[in-house]
Amino acid sequence: MALSTISATPSDLSGQAIYQHLSDNIQQVVKGQPTAVRKLLAAFASGGHVLLEDHPGTGKTTLAKALAFSVDVAFKRIQFTPDLLPSDILGVSILDPESRTFHFHEGPIFANIVLADEINRASPRTQSALLEAMAESQVSIDGKLNPLRDPFFV
Repeated sequence: MALSTISATPSDLSGQAIYQHLSDNIQQVVKGQPTAVRKLLAAFASGGHVLLEDHPGTGKTTLAKALAFSVDVAFKRIQFTPDLLPSDILGVSILDPESRTFHFHEGPIFANIVLADEINRASPRTQSALLEAMAESQVSIDGKLNPLRDPFFV
């Protein structure tokens, strides 16, 4: 079976119908984890974030990808390591020598659904950059506040 996005406009469907469609869609890919799917959708619908803890190879990344595909939004995965810098997740301004101006290149935090894997491995500064994004749906880069996409779900 192939995943599908919701084709009707949200105003044509009840909240229960949207939930059921998303749940059915995700469970086509992630088998045997209805509780995880239910909790994921509850966090997504409430505008919060979710912490998925489980053994390796149990489908956490697949679950997040299936949700992103089901609601037709951008998905990125960030593998946190001890040497990861805040700019690696937020993005960086790069000088264009021809125009002598800086151009901002967005990092993976600018996706709608972000899977932050192994955040405990990152430095406190990098964790703080992620937590700012999660708490405020915006990030501070080069002294400017940059809003994140809506929906934004980690």
